[in-house]
Amino acid sequence: MGKKVLAIIFGGQSSEHEVSCKSAVTISNNVNKDKYDIIYLGITKEGHWLKADSVEAIKDDSWRNGKVTAVISPDRGQKGVLLIDQDHVTVKEIDVAFPALHGLYGEDGTIQGLFELAGIPYVGCGVLASAVSMDKLYTKQIVDRLNIRQAKYVAVYRNELSKMEECLGKVEEAFSYPVFVKPSNAGSSCGITKAHNKEELKKGLTEASKHDYKILVEETITGRELECAVLGGDEVKASGVGEILAAAEFYDYDAKYNNEASKTVLSPVLPKGVSEEIGEAAVQIFKAVDGFGLARVDFFLDTVKNEVVFNEINTLPGFTSISMYPMLWEEKGIPKTELVDQLIELAFCRQEEING
Repeated sequence: MGKKVLAIIFGGQSSEHEVSCKSAVTISNNVNKDKYDIIYLGITKEGHWLKADSVEAIKDDSWRNGKVTAVISPDRGQKGVLLIDQDHVTVKEIDVAFPALHGLYGEDGTIQGLFELAGIPYVGCGVLASAVSMDKLYTKQIVDRLNIRQAKYVAVYRNELSKMEECLGKVEEAFSYPVFVKPSNAGSSCGITKAHNKEELKKGLTEASKHDYKILVEETITGRELECAVLGGDEVKASGVGEILAAAEFYDYDAKYNNEASKTVLSPVLPKGVSEEIGEAAVQIFKAVDGFGLARVDFFLDTVKNEVVFNEINTLPGFTSISMYPMLWEEKGIPKTELVDQLIELAFCRQEEING
């Protein structure tokens, strides 16, 4: 049999655009080229779809100067990419898609819906799991039913901010300072602030409202930041646990990607049973949101009460050279090349299940 065609889709309109480009390079470098030919589809920050000629064009950013529009057709009869070069249109059939997209319009179920319309197998969670996991508020409402501890929270909506004093009062009635303020739909800690007083809370609500109309205000958990990777379809397994040592007061975008003092620790020393508890909770949450393929599930270890606390789930976690998801599996003996291969195979498995 000949090689299959894999579409790697990267960039996108979210605040994680640059991270997505780096993830695409790492994924491409670890695709089995004996099994797959790759076509690269880049989405600009403005939402234009362009064909990138090579992984080198992603590395040096020259893909943005591309002249060929490349969009996935929703027509199931085509199952391919429409390549539009001025007035000339050709169709490139693809066998499977790997969306190396993080955040809005990539991790929230929107592009997954396009793959479903087109009948194209794709890596990662489906529409439902992607949508509810991207939305922190709805994820919390699901986890509320699992008997897994998570930070207490209050929801605030953008249209309520016209009555700011009432919003501030609602939060202050529920929590003492400091509190975390988060857009419900955003990734890589974009728009998240830590408020130590009323004035900072007011600024934090305003900032979060720039990223989403739903805002989550959470109690502060004093503890260690821990992450667990999940992999699988019908059978789901969890990796070991990694720890984040942030170089800032919390692990914001700058601390994640720009501050070299931030560290990730694989197999950290933890109290007895904590790693197992986190692994079990990660799988339980993954299944509860109807997850499939991959996710990274983030927790705190409350150092005051010595309890595991769920933070959030990411259904298309970073795949860069410093990303925790692939590093955790490497620590478990699954190198990136094997991990990428397994994820693509899971995409085909999921499509077979859907088709019966």
